[in-house]
Amino acid sequence: MSKYHFNKIEKDWQEYWAKYQTFKAENQSDKPKYYVLDMFPYPSGAGLHVGHPLGYIASDIYARYKRHKGFNVLHPQGYDSFGLPAEQYAIQTGQHPKKTTEENIARYREQLDKIGFSFDWSREVRTSDPHYYKWTQWIFIQLFESWYCNTHEKAFSISDLVKVFSEEGNGKINAECDTNVPQFTAAEWNAFSEERKEKILLKYRLTYLAETEVNWCPQLGTVLANDEIVNGVSERGGFPVVRKRMMQWSMRITAYAQRLLDGLDTIDWPQPLKDSQTNWIGRSKGASVHFKLKDHDGNIEVFTTRPDTIFGVSFMVLAPEHDLVDRITTMEQRFEVSKYIEATAKRSERERMADVKTISGVFTGAYAVHPFSGEAIPIWIGDYVLAGYGTGAVMSVPCGDQRDYDFAKHFDIPIPNIFEGVDISEEAFSDKDNTIIANSDFLNGLNYAEATQKAIEALETKGLGEGKINYRLRDAVFSRQRYWGEPFPVYYKNGLPQMIDLKHLPLTLPEVEKYLPTEEGEPPLGRADVWAWDIEKHKVVENNKVDNETVFPLELNTMPGWAGSSCYMFRYMDPHNTEELASKAAMDYWENVDLYVGGSEHATGHLLYSRFWVKFLYDRGVLSVDEPFKKLINQGMILGESAFVLRIAGENKFISKGKVLKEEIQPIHADVSFVNMHNELDIEAFKNWREEFKDAEFITEADGTFKVSREVEKMSKSKYNVVNPDDICTQYGADTLRMYEMFLGPLEQAKPWNTAGITGVHSFLKKLWKLYHTGAEEEFQVSDAPAGKESLKTLHKTIKKVEEDIEHFSFNTSVATFMIAVNELTAQKCTSKEVLEPLVVLISPYAPHIAEELWKKLGHSESIATASFPTFDASFLVESTKAYPISFNGKMRFTLELPLDMTKADIEAAVMSHEKTAHYLEGRTPKKVIIVPGKIVNIVG
Repeated sequence: MSKYHFNKIEKDWQEYWAKYQTFKAENQSDKPKYYVLDMFPYPSGAGLHVGHPLGYIASDIYARYKRHKGFNVLHPQGYDSFGLPAEQYAIQTGQHPKKTTEENIARYREQLDKIGFSFDWSREVRTSDPHYYKWTQWIFIQLFESWYCNTHEKAFSISDLVKVFSEEGNGKINAECDTNVPQFTAAEWNAFSEERKEKILLKYRLTYLAETEVNWCPQLGTVLANDEIVNGVSERGGFPVVRKRMMQWSMRITAYAQRLLDGLDTIDWPQPLKDSQTNWIGRSKGASVHFKLKDHDGNIEVFTTRPDTIFGVSFMVLAPEHDLVDRITTMEQRFEVSKYIEATAKRSERERMADVKTISGVFTGAYAVHPFSGEAIPIWIGDYVLAGYGTGAVMSVPCGDQRDYDFAKHFDIPIPNIFEGVDISEEAFSDKDNTIIANSDFLNGLNYAEATQKAIEALETKGLGEGKINYRLRDAVFSRQRYWGEPFPVYYKNGLPQMIDLKHLPLTLPEVEKYLPTEEGEPPLGRADVWAWDIEKHKVVENNKVDNETVFPLELNTMPGWAGSSCYMFRYMDPHNTEELASKAAMDYWENVDLYVGGSEHATGHLLYSRFWVKFLYDRGVLSVDEPFKKLINQGMILGESAFVLRIAGENKFISKGKVLKEEIQPIHADVSFVNMHNELDIEAFKNWREEFKDAEFITEADGTFKVSREVEKMSKSKYNVVNPDDICTQYGADTLRMYEMFLGPLEQAKPWNTAGITGVHSFLKKLWKLYHTGAEEEFQVSDAPAGKESLKTLHKTIKKVEEDIEHFSFNTSVATFMIAVNELTAQKCTSKEVLEPLVVLISPYAPHIAEELWKKLGHSESIATASFPTFDASFLVESTKAYPISFNGKMRFTLELPLDMTKADIEAAVMSHEKTAHYLEGRTPKKVIIVPGKIVNIVG
C-alpha cells in the first residue's frame, strides 16, 4: 500500500502556507513585479463545483511559475459580495443578506483553501464591506464632480467648467452633455440662480440624473441591465421584464466610446472578446439628418450611414417610446398607437433586437417633410427601432434596406427605386460598393462615396444635417431598486442631488424591516426609519427630522452589481489604506494587472465598465495607467455529464436504457451521485430522493442493473450534474484535482468532466512519489551520485517543454509531459538528486503539496515557492550517436548504434564487419552499399 498520504500532506502544507504567509506580496521589491488576478467570485449558497476552480488553477500555476522565475508576484483574492441572490433569499426568509453572505464566504474560503491556491489572503476585499465600498462611493463622487472635454478628449473637474461658464458662457465649449442644453452667455450664467446653475451642470456631469427607458422587473422590484435578461425574462428567477421610464442615475460612458475602441489595440485580449466590445460600442460614420415635422413645431433627428440614399426615403419609423409619439399621434390613430406601445413595453430590448422575423408597427397619422424634395413622409412606430439606440428614429429606405423593404411590403408603403440598373421587385439592394444613384436630383449618376459626400454638403448648406460619427453604445444606467448594494453618497436639497463629503464616508446601509419595495413603489431603502442626512451633524438621522434646512432625504436606490468590480484590482494594491483608494507608491509599483483570467460572458459588462472607470481615473490623475488589464485569458467551461433515467410517458415506470423500447419515453435528470462509473443507477437512492419516485417501477437489464443515459450539459445544480471539489480532494487529493482539470484539454475550450478519468492522474502522482522512494516500506532514496546521460536528457527536454507550455498557457500538454518524464526516469531507475530535485520544482506549480513534501525530504527548510525555476541546457539534448537502421535490399534487418561524426567509409567498414551483416549476406558480395549519414544504411545485392 502506497505511503503517499495525500490528505495529511495537503492539510499540513496548507496550514504551513497560512501560518508563514508564504504568498504574501510586498509593495516594494528589487524583483520585477507581476500581478496575476482572477475575476473574483460571487459567493453563492451552493458553493463551488469542479467547474469553478478551472481558471483559478490556471492562474495559480502561472503565479507560482512567476515566483520561481524571480518575480514579486501579487496574486490576491476577494469576493464580489453584493448581489441579487442574497437579497432574494432575504426576501424569502427575512435573514439579513449580510449574514447569508458571510456564511457563504466562509464556505467558499474553506473550499478554496482545500485546493491549495497561492493567494495573498492578507489583501482580501469584499465589495459589501463598508471599508471597501467607501471607495466605490468616492469614485461615484469624482464622476459627479467631473465633465468631459471633447477638444482635449479628457475629463476635468466640474469647477473648471464653472469657471469657463462664468467667463465665456457655453457657446464655445465642446463637451459631452445632454442634447437639450440651452446656450447662454457669461452674463446670463452669472445671473442664474444657484438652483438653475445646478440643473445645467447636471447636464454635463459624468454621472447624472435623467428620466431613462429601463428594463423593469416587477417581481424583483428592480431595474435590470440588458445582460441580466435572457429571452425576455430576468436571468435570476425567470420573471417577466417590461420597459418603463424612470428617473435614474446614469454614467456618461459614451464620452469614452472612441477611447474605449482605440484602447483595444494596446491590450493583449482574445480577439473574440475585443470584437464583442467593438460591436457593442458600434462606431459608424454617416450623417445626422433633421426632418421637419409637418403641422407641428420641431423636427425628427435621425442618424444614417447611407445619406446617399436620402431620396429613397418613403416613410420614417420612431421607437414606440420616443418622446414625440404622444405629441404627434392623431386622434384617429391614438387607440392603435397606445395598444401597440403597451404590447411593446412587455418585450426587452434584446428580444426586440433578436426578433428579425416579426413585422409589426402602427401609423401615427403624422408626417415629416423631406429635407430636399419637400414631400410629406408618413411617420410610423415600430418595435425594431429602440429609443436607447441612436436617436430612436430611422429614415426608412426600403429599396436599400431589407428590413425596411419587408416593412413597406407588409404595410403597402411605396418603394421608390433610386439605384441605376437594379431590379428591386423581389428584394432590397444593399451593395453600396456597386451603387450608382438614380432618381435623386443632384445625386444622379454618383457612386456611393461621391453621393454620400455631396448629400452631407447639401444638408450642411441647408442647415438640416451634418456629417457625424455615431456610436451604438448608450450611457449606462447606474441605479438599482434593491437593498443589497452600495448606497449612493447622495442627499437631495430642493430636489437636486448633493454629495456627502469623503470624510463622512462610508454611508452604510440602514436596517429595514423587509427587503421589498414599499407599498408606494419606492425601493427597499424607503422602508428605513433612519435614512436622512443632517448637514450640520454630518450623519444619518431619522426620516421624521427632515426639515429642508439642515436635514435632507437620502437617495433610495443602490448601485448596480458592476460598481464594486470596476476598480477592485487597484484596491488590492493597498487594501488597508484608510485615506485613499491606494497609495501612489503602491499604484506606481504595481501599475495594473499583468494577467487577468475569467469568463468571456463579462465582455460587455464588467470588462467594459472597468475600462471606462480606469480611463476616467487616469484623466483625473488618480491612476498612472489607462487600462486595467494588460493580458486577459478566457477560460473555457467544464461541462457536466448529466444522467437521465427514462420514464415511460404517462406512467410512474422507468425502463433501463438497454431494453428494447416501443413506448414513448420521457428523460428525467437523476443526481449523478446515484450513478456509478458503469452508468448504473442506485435504484433505492433514486426512489428515496423524491417522494414521487418512491413507489415507481423499474424495468432493469437481465443482470438486474438499471442503465441511465448520459448527456454533456452545462454543470448546474438544476441539472443535478454538479461534482463537489471537496469530494474529489478527499478521495484523490487537491493535487490530483488541479492536474486533472488542466489535463482535460486546452484552457480556453469547453470540456466535459468525467470523474472516472481522474484515477489516471492520481496514479501518476503515486508513481511520482514512488520515484523518490524505494522498497515495500517506501524509504526515501535520492542519492548525490551524478545523473546518467539519459536521465539528464529526460530532465532537460521536460524543462524545455514545460516552460514553453506555461508561457503559452498550454497546461494540458505539460501534464502529459510530466507523465512521460516520470515513466522514463522510472525505467532508467534514476535516483540522482541532480535530476530529481529540479524535477520537483518543475511540477510544483501544478501539484504544490506533493512538491513541498518532496522538497522538504530533499533537505530544504524553506518552502519550494522560493526555489528558482530550473534552467534548460540544450547540450543535454544534442545526440552524439545514431541508431542506424541496417537494411538489405530495402528491408530493415537490425539497428546499429554508431557515432554521428563517422565518415561514410568508417560507417561502411563498421556495418560490413558486423556479424549480423555476414549472417544476412550468406557469403554473397554486395553490389553496392548505400549510406546516408545520420539516416540509413542499405546493402544492395
